[in-house]
Amino acid sequence: MSAISSPEPVILSAQMPLAGPGHGSSTNDDLERQVVVGLDVVHRDGNDDERVIVPAVKPMAWLDRFLALWVFLAMAVGIMLGNFVPSTGPALQRGKIAGVSVPIAIGLFVMMYPILCNVRYESLHRILARRSIWGQVLFSLVINCIVAPFFMLGLAWAFLPDKSELRTGLILVGLGRCIAMVLIWNGLAGGDDEYCAILVAINSILQTVLFAPLAVLFIRVLGGETAVAHISYELVATSVAVFLGIPLAAAIMTRLALRTTAGTAWYDRVFLPCAAPWSLAGLLYTVIVLFASQGRQVVHQIVSVVRVAAPLVVYFISIFCSTLFITYRLGFRYPLAVTQSFTASSNNFELAIAVAVAAFGPDSDEALASTVGPLIEVPVLVGLVHLVRFTRKRWDWRE
Repeated sequence: MSAISSPEPVILSAQMPLAGPGHGSSTNDDLERQVVVGLDVVHRDGNDDERVIVPAVKPMAWLDRFLALWVFLAMAVGIMLGNFVPSTGPALQRGKIAGVSVPIAIGLFVMMYPILCNVRYESLHRILARRSIWGQVLFSLVINCIVAPFFMLGLAWAFLPDKSELRTGLILVGLGRCIAMVLIWNGLAGGDDEYCAILVAINSILQTVLFAPLAVLFIRVLGGETAVAHISYELVATSVAVFLGIPLAAAIMTRLALRTTAGTAWYDRVFLPCAAPWSLAGLLYTVIVLFASQGRQVVHQIVSVVRVAAPLVVYFISIFCSTLFITYRLGFRYPLAVTQSFTASSNNFELAIAVAVAAFGPDSDEALASTVGPLIEVPVLVGLVHLVRFTRKRWDWRE
């Protein structure tokens, strides 16, 4: 074999999980290889195992670490475009898909698709066959489908009793359960990637079916918004089908096709790392477009932005900390407790934004309230990642 110059490569077992959320180990024969970290060449030598090259420093590591900063910068860029380039708003509203402008629709798809490609749909039936998993799933469903939405409803009325439009946008954020970015938070905090993927798959399916009737229930029935006549099951269902169903179906087909044709190792070690940065790019692009579309509103309604931010901060911290404490007291292992806590506190703000824009328009207060969601969620959950890692060292967790 030819000599390889320094730096000295670090050899990892092929069965160790790769960097990044959702990259678990596999027993597939294709994975019986070695990963050379820190080099930029691939070589084969006779019958030696193929060496797959991965950079020594994760490409997404520095992006993940400063994700909150990028969201703030994207918001600032969008606001400046909306205020100093008057033609930006009208240009971004040309052409619509399911009531949402094409630029926003593209951003939502790009944001959700790569992370949904991480979900192990093919193993869901085997994992769900284990009786032990159903207790965990039931616990998560109670928190996600009952506790969290009602808690957000209460906060919306407590903080915004006189602002029905902002209250509606906040309720939509509470109804959108985690399906995407939670994989990142879970991975950074050392949660159970496989179980998190199961919850993401279940939440994806449930939201496709239940988000529409729940939106009508919480906004029109429980929320008492009788004046909101233009939100209907059909409108919400169409938005859910387009902005959740399409990327979900595309991710399932991509995973099935590429794993079959190119192999599991190539999919996990080449395709997923290449696709992963696009999720963050889609998030930042979407934030820029949304704030550019309503930059003037954000500047002229800064009080409304602050009023929406307050209940969101209370929501994320309260749901996360209470779930973490309950799971700790119940004796959950650390990885499962982390996964339960992040799935409970994370929200599908992508879907909430899509529905708010489709139902009420990009210039509405409902869209403004839903857009504030990622601005608050991202920095708060980054802080909670550090908090839970701190408790891992201080509390007597079962591993």
